[in-house]
Amino acid sequence: MRLVSVNRLQAGMKLGKKIYNDEGLVLLADGIELTDALIKRLARIDIGYIYIEDAITEDIVITGMLHDETRNQALKVIRSQFQDMSGASGITKGFYHLDKKFSKMMDSILEDMSSLEDPMIMLADMHTADNYLYVHSLNVCLYTLVLGIAHGYSKEELRVIGLGSLLHDIGKTQIPVKIIQKPGMLSDEEFRHMQAHTEIGYRILKDEPNIPLLAAHCALQHHERIDGSGYPRGLTGPQIHEYAKWLGIADSYDAMTSNRIYKKAMLPHQAVEALYVGSGTLYEQNQLELFRDRVAIYPLGLTVKLSTGESGVVVKIDPSIPHRPVVRVFAGPEGETVIPFERDLGRALSVVIVGVSDEDQSVVKVT
Repeated sequence: MRLVSVNRLQAGMKLGKKIYNDEGLVLLADGIELTDALIKRLARIDIGYIYIEDAITEDIVITGMLHDETRNQALKVIRSQFQDMSGASGITKGFYHLDKKFSKMMDSILEDMSSLEDPMIMLADMHTADNYLYVHSLNVCLYTLVLGIAHGYSKEELRVIGLGSLLHDIGKTQIPVKIIQKPGMLSDEEFRHMQAHTEIGYRILKDEPNIPLLAAHCALQHHERIDGSGYPRGLTGPQIHEYAKWLGIADSYDAMTSNRIYKKAMLPHQAVEALYVGSGTLYEQNQLELFRDRVAIYPLGLTVKLSTGESGVVVKIDPSIPHRPVVRVFAGPEGETVIPFERDLGRALSVVIVGVSDEDQSVVKVT
C-alpha cells in the first residue's frame, strides 16, 4: 500500500488501511473502492493522508503497536470517561472510577507492546478529527512508552509514565468546548483558560486511589520547557520531572502530525525537524536524539525522491537506522518509468532522501 494525500485521491482507488472514527470504530474498511463522494467526505472530516492499495507496493503490510481489540477498547474507555467528566461544575467531583478502568487499560497496552520486538513510533492510524482529544491521548501514551522502553525503564516505571501520558490532557475536560475547538487564534483570556488544563489535570489526578502521584505531575508539567518558557510554572530543566520531558516531546510530535481544526498535519520528517529547532532550549538534546532514533521519519508507503534523481516508495525500515530505509524505485532521474528495484539506503551510503511527494505531486525539500 502507498501513503497518499487526500488531495491526490482519484475515484477507483482502493483504501489500503482502515479509517476509524473517534470511538475507535471502523468508519471506512480497507479494500473499499473510493468514489468522488467518499473522497469529498474524507476531505470534509479532515483526513490528510490515507493508505491506498497499489500494485508496486502490494507486499507492504503496515501493523500498529496495539491489537485492534486493545486500541478500540482503550478509545472507548477514554471517550466514555472523558465525556462523563466534561461539563462537570468545577473539579470537586470524585472520579474514583479512573483508577480501575485506566489502570486495567494500561496493563493491556503494556502487554501488547511487550510482544513487539523493537517498537518504533510509526505514523498513527487514520482517525477523524472530530474528537481529537481521545485519539491524541492514546497516541501520546504509545509514543511515550516507545521512548520509555528505549530508555530502559522498568515495567513499573513504564506503567507510571504510561498512565501519566494517557491522562496528561484530562484537565481539558473542564475547559469550554468553544475554546478547545476554536478554529482561529485564541485570545489572551482564552489562552489562559487553555493553559489551566495542566493544573486542573493535576488536581483531578493527585488524589485518585492507585493513580501514581507522578502521573499527576505529568499532567501538571507536560507543557514546561527546559529554558523556563513553558507553563504553568515556568520551570527550568532540573525542576521538570524526566517523565514530563519525554511526554512533552511525544505530545508536541503528535500535535504536529495530526490534522487539527486550525492546521494541517505535518509529515513525520517535518515534525522532527521542527522539534529539533528547540533542542537544548525547549527539549533536552539527549532525549530528542533518542526520539529521532525511534521514529520512522519516512513512513512505510511514503513516496520519496532520492539524490540520484530517482523516485520510489519506502518499503522497509531498519529500526537501527530508521532515517535510511529501503526504497523501491519506480522512476528514473528523468521521471521515466523503470522496472521496480530496491535501493537500501543503509548500504548505499552516498544516496540520501532529498524530498517527499506532496499533495501537488511536487517535492517537499528535506533540509
